[in-house]
Amino acid sequence: MNNSSSYKTDIFSTLLNQCWRVFSGPVLLLFIPLFLTPMEQGYWYTFTSVAAFSTLADLGFSNIVLQFAAHEFAFLDFNKNGTVGGDSLHLWKLASFFRFSIRWLARTVCIVFPLIVIGGFYFLSTHHLDEVNVTWHIPWIIYSTVTAFVFINSTMLSFFEGCNSVGKIQQIRFKISVVTSFSMMIGLVTHIGLYALSLSAILASLFGFYIIWSNYKPFIRQLWTMSRKNSYNWWPEFSTLIWRYAISWGSGFLVFQLFTPLVFYFKGPVEAGKIGISIAMWTAGYNIAISWIIAVTPKLNMLIAERKWPELDREFNNSLLKSIATMVAGGFTFFMIDYAMYDHFVFFQRIMSPIGMLVLFAAWLLQVFVNSIAIYLRAHKKEPLVGMSVFNALIVLLGTLLCVRCLNSNYIFLGFFAGSLFQSLAVYRILRHYRTQHILFNGVK
Repeated sequence: MNNSSSYKTDIFSTLLNQCWRVFSGPVLLLFIPLFLTPMEQGYWYTFTSVAAFSTLADLGFSNIVLQFAAHEFAFLDFNKNGTVGGDSLHLWKLASFFRFSIRWLARTVCIVFPLIVIGGFYFLSTHHLDEVNVTWHIPWIIYSTVTAFVFINSTMLSFFEGCNSVGKIQQIRFKISVVTSFSMMIGLVTHIGLYALSLSAILASLFGFYIIWSNYKPFIRQLWTMSRKNSYNWWPEFSTLIWRYAISWGSGFLVFQLFTPLVFYFKGPVEAGKIGISIAMWTAGYNIAISWIIAVTPKLNMLIAERKWPELDREFNNSLLKSIATMVAGGFTFFMIDYAMYDHFVFFQRIMSPIGMLVLFAAWLLQVFVNSIAIYLRAHKKEPLVGMSVFNALIVLLGTLLCVRCLNSNYIFLGFFAGSLFQSLAVYRILRHYRTQHILFNGVK
């Protein structure tokens, strides 16, 4: 279990990672309008949105990996030599789950990512090539292929993060993020255009493999060796969650990734570029705000495994308040700068109008609340959000299609806002139900 010092280290490492995003995110957001044409900007963000179909390979698997690992590791601890010791049953189950995860990951990557490469190429080819003077074919093939290796790294990091290694994994993610950002900036400055995305993905994946192996080599060898002798049948427990997570994650993909491709298809690359960079900005703010919850996610899983409900709720409530306050402070700061500097920087002409940015900010603020509670609920190794996720996806999809066809791009996120408002009410109701169950479990009326 984390002690106070370890908790502070986890928080510091998580915030360090997010603070790098605070620095690198705005720099990249400024570099993109400076070194890419409006047309290239549109393809840039459409690339990242279409490549995000890697959600179809994940389907919540990385979250399950973190949860299951954390529930087993609650009874284990690292030795000085990098191996793990503790309760033999839980160690054996953890090793078996590690092998199960590797096999599942290998199958899904081989099936999903070729579809992403081919399907994305076809989608990008549908937009009036004779009117577009952008070299995108080879950059897309390279970028979409290499994202498979980025995805593998990310999933493995989720496993080790579940093993009570939040601080260490956040430091690794920070280093990978630095490599990604700097390589992307260098690519933009040297005017290689969309190849900058491909360059950053290649370097990030190679560095990710290296740093994961160098930090967890003894642990990986221990788990792999142990898993050869005996195996635990994870499928019954895993299968009850994966289909629910698949529906929720698939619905979430529609919510967060459909905007840029839709605008690209209906209104062209230039408008898609404005939508993409606006989403990127608020996504960065959201990631910074939610870091308070991310830092304690393995701890929440462990507290649930140990049935420590009062401590669980105190930990969660404290982190939730910090997350919301961080998002509000970031939004207030942006709109003040936007009001004062709008006519002085090209960046503000490459994003949505203030009213569009306000609607998008409000939706993301609600998402901080929604996804924080979702993390709390899923830490119980359950997925109670399937129906809500599907209904929300329908609200956002229909609302977005209506807005993109009937209104200008500044109002495209009204459907997203309506869905987020619905989600907020739904998850709060489910949260109250879970806490009632905790009270009944403790025998308190």
